[in-house]
Amino acid sequence: MDQVSRFGVTELSDLPDDLRERVGAIAEKSGFVPNIFRALGRRPRELRAFLDYHDALMDSDDGLSKAERELVVVATSGANHCTYCIVAHGAILRVRSKDPFLADAVGTNPYGAELTGRQRAIVDLALSLAVDSASFTDDDVDAAREAGLSDDEIWDVGSITALFAMSNRLAHLTALRPNAEFFAMGRQG
Repeated sequence: MDQVSRFGVTELSDLPDDLRERVGAIAEKSGFVPNIFRALGRRPRELRAFLDYHDALMDSDDGLSKAERELVVVATSGANHCTYCIVAHGAILRVRSKDPFLADAVGTNPYGAELTGRQRAIVDLALSLAVDSASFTDDDVDAAREAGLSDDEIWDVGSITALFAMSNRLAHLTALRPNAEFFAMGRQG
């Protein structure tokens, strides 16, 4: 159970300079190196591409709030049964939403979670794409528009859903274990 990844890990000190700096900044802010970076560090080119796309989607201040972006990750990771992403992004959602219960409700049962109308539209759109993307239609987009989401916000929900479908599958491939630090984040004032 001590294994972080079935393919081993690359420690921060062993990453190429640019990645050591980039992941080091995350570690400095959080107080630890998230295991996803240690696992993906075995393939630096891929880690760079992952970080670039992740940051383009998740660090944007346009449209969706940062908490809403994390809501998409937690809901779709729950649907994809990705323990690592539910735990890690659940922690970030708790911090960003300032709600200690939201991530657990959405990660375990996004269909039954008590959400605002806007949150429900975001989660429903993300789940439509995550659970059965071949059945995704104009009706799904129209419902999101009717709920007040802009086309750019709809695009963001879809892009975040797609990125984390990949991330969820990489976590499954590697049998990625969440950092212990994530479990307590955002639960107590």
